[in-house]
Amino acid sequence: MLAIIGAVLFALALILDLADANIGDTINAATIVTAGLLCVALHLAGVGTRARTGGGWSLRSRK
Repeated sequence: MLAIIGAVLFALALILDLADANIGDTINAATIVTAGLLCVALHLAGVGTRARTGGGWSLRSRK
């Protein structure tokens, strides 16, 4: 999910950069790119992933 948010932020930053637009004094394309990189880094670190409990196969023998 964080990777998707990062991709959306990168797309928004690209559109703002191509249009040479600014949202405000503090929010510009570089700020949005930094937020996108943060989301991708968190995704790669494993933040926001669900813990798998009780799933998968086991080594129990069937009788």
